[in-house]
Amino acid sequence: MIKDVLDDLKMEMGKAVEAMRSALIKVRTGRASIGILDGIMADYYGTPTPLNQLATLATPEPRMITIQPWDKGAYSSIEKAILKSELGLTPMNDGKIIRVPIPPLNEERRRELVKHIKKVAEDYKIEIRNHRRDANAFLKEMEKNKEINKDELAKAQEDVQIITDDFIKKIDTLLADKEHEIMEV
Repeated sequence: MIKDVLDDLKMEMGKAVEAMRSALIKVRTGRASIGILDGIMADYYGTPTPLNQLATLATPEPRMITIQPWDKGAYSSIEKAILKSELGLTPMNDGKIIRVPIPPLNEERRRELVKHIKKVAEDYKIEIRNHRRDANAFLKEMEKNKEINKDELAKAQEDVQIITDDFIKKIDTLLADKEHEIMEV
């Protein structure tokens, strides 16, 4: 029964780490990544549609994203969607392909991005701590209902803390990697 609680805890904390990983992919750095276009929806015949369902996305150069729509009617809606996004990118359309140059970040913008990702990381650490709190509360409830004894409770809480520390380290590693990527000139 304790194993089930610990397995559920690992699964929930793993989801938090994956959610942070996908949130960090969307943060723009100085180099091109099609991940920054995730979440941008283009109006395709009245239906908001993700860009990757309208076109082929590629990064042929370190500072360039290319978008090749499958339908000629999607060009203008894709351009409008990118311009409306908060990425600050300006697409260029030559009739065959949309090129999105990724300008280098200035020092001030880099610092803002680092501050932003630190806040994102802290939010996910709080989520992990909340999962720890919930698991410990469940274990205490099990001990109160005489399903486990005090020694088993103490050992299980120790295991919960070890798991929590491990997932906090994973968040810190993701943060450090992204911070290094942002500050890289």
